[in-house]
Parts: sequence; C-alpha cells; structure tokens
Amino acid sequence: MITPSFIPGLELSQRFYCEAVRPLLDEAAPEVTHSAARLGSGSEVLGFDTARSADHEWGPRLQIFLRSQDVTRHGARITALLSERLPKTFRGYPTHFAPAGEGDIRVMRTTDGPVHHRVEVTDPGTWFTAQLGFDPRSDVTLPDWLATPTQLFAEVTTGAVFHDGLGQLAPIRANLDWYPHDLWLHLLACQWQRISQEEAFVGRCGEVGDELGSAVVAARLVRDLMRLCLLMERRYPPYSKWLGSAFARTAQAPALTPILTAALAATDWRTREYHLAGAYEVVAVAHNQLSLTDPVDPATRPYHSRPFQVLHAERFTAALRVSITNPTISSLPAMGTVDQFIDSTDVLSRPELTRASINGLLTS
Repeated sequence: MITPSFIPGLELSQRFYCEAVRPLLDEAAPEVTHSAARLGSGSEVLGFDTARSADHEWGPRLQIFLRSQDVTRHGARITALLSERLPKTFRGYPTHFAPAGEGDIRVMRTTDGPVHHRVEVTDPGTWFTAQLGFDPRSDVTLPDWLATPTQLFAEVTTGAVFHDGLGQLAPIRANLDWYPHDLWLHLLACQWQRISQEEAFVGRCGEVGDELGSAVVAARLVRDLMRLCLLMERRYPPYSKWLGSAFARTAQAPALTPILTAALAATDWRTREYHLAGAYEVVAVAHNQLSLTDPVDPATRPYHSRPFQVLHAERFTAALRVSITNPTISSLPAMGTVDQFIDSTDVLSRPELTRASINGLLTS
C-alpha cells in the first residue's frame, strides 16, 4: 500500500464526517438528530499527531452522538449501515481497523469485506460518563473537578466538534472549559506547595555527593514548573508524552525552555541549582503578573541557614490561599486534583479509582 500524504487527524476526521459519514446518515436516517465530533484519547485530539501516529489508533474516526432513545432504536442499524457502505479507504487511508495483537489496540488495514470502522455511535451522557466518571450535562461538583485528571479534561475540551444538532456538546465543553476561580487558586497553591517541598533537595543531595539523586529531584521540579505554567495559563496539562509539547505553546516557554534545559543538562548540583533558581524567578514574576494575589517577592534566597538557593515557594502557596473566598475550597487539604498527588497510569486511567481516591481524601 502506498503511504498517503499525512493529513492532521482532526482534519482527516472532519473530512471523513462531511464527505462519507454524514451523507449516509442523511440518506438512511434523516429523521434522527445527531452531533458529530472527534474527542477523547488520541494525539490528534490534542493537536500533536504526526505521520508516526498512524501506526495505531489513528485514522478516519469520530463519534456520532444521538439522543439516548435514538441510540436504542437506531444505533445498531446505523453502525451496521456504516460498516456496509463506508468506502474502504478515505483520502488514501483505510477505514477498516483491525486488531493489532493482544488487547484492544487497532490499526488501519485494507479489507474486502465490511469495514470495522471507528465511528462510535453513542449518546452524550453515556460517552462522557465513561470518559470522565460523571455526566457533565448537569452541575459539575467539587469531587468531579478534583477526581478528573487534567489529561481527561484536555481530551474532551479540545478536539473538534463538526456538527452539534443535539445542541449539547457546546454547553458541555463550556461547563468543562476551566475550573471555578477559587478552585483554580487552590490548585495553583497546591502546585507551588509541591515545588516548595523539594526545591532544597537539589543542593542537599549534591552536597552529600549524590549527583544522580540531585538530577532526579531537579527533573521532578522541572516537571512541576511546566505543569504550573500550564495551570497559570488556564490550560489543562496533558500526560507526560505531550507535556513538553503543550508547555512549548505557553507564553513562558521561550524564556524558560533554555533555562530548564540547562538545569536538566547540568552535571553538578551547583550549576543545576543556579539554573533552577533562574526558572523560579521567571515563574514567580509571571505569577505576580496574573494579579491573583498581592505581589510576592520573586527573588530567590538561601534555604534558612543552609547554603542552598531556593524560592521558598510556600510563600506563593500562602498568598493564593489567602485569596480564596469560598470556605469549602479554603478548607481543602493542600493536595489538589488527583493527578497532583497520584502518578500511577493504572489509577489515573480509571475514573472509578480516581473518584474513590478523592472521596477518601474528602471524608478523611
């Protein structure tokens, strides 16, 4: 098979819907109101896909949303119709997705028979609840916000809506666009808290000759600073594979990227600490420019009586917590959302586990 010219996945899916899927829907089920989108998992949803992405779970795919009663009445028929009548290829890409060994991973393959397509026919309540662990068509509760990893929020608020005949996707995405103001302040405070808890360890590890340990701590701090910058710009930080790509789109990236890169490349703790101190001050200045709190001195300083240069990031945590007016939010433990204190993919990919974690935190 000749490899077609790469088309960004969202563009491919939109063309597929407009040119192949919708004509069949209009012909076979004109009375059924629908919405169409490409949301959920996949590098193309976040806008980070490349030709490499086509090797699995990428291609002409989308969701068709119907009313729940219409899924019951027409869903199986529409799915079968698409299987029988969709073109075998679209813009050079197969529309058939075959299993790729063990598990549920599928890849594009040519076929002579009906296509196993990736046009998911579902209803909004079922789909969003499966993705997030709650139905965002009603009020989004505090446990909902806290129990949902930022990766999942990114997956449902980015992507693309091609048609919203149901009139539900736009309100859902608006509900989830960003955290309520006081909760945002709380999450920023928790992120600064993470930095404050480890910023002195770069020097302390190095002082005892543990350059590897110092480098590991520095890498953790770089990651936390990158996530902090995204939160400050009201962007949901994606998971590790795309964190750097998302950070590169922030306003702070041009100034911070060479500094953070130098910190990671340093082979001794003093150089590592020097570059991190510069990064702290850049982010601290950015914090003050948001005017969310009274100004906080952005200069680094010694860590108490020890010869380590730190920001004392807890000062920013304290300033943010003072600015929170909602008593429910101000009384939350300083841990933040589930992916600010849990780093297990096996937990973060299962809404029932993230919700159990948050429920335990809120009731302890």
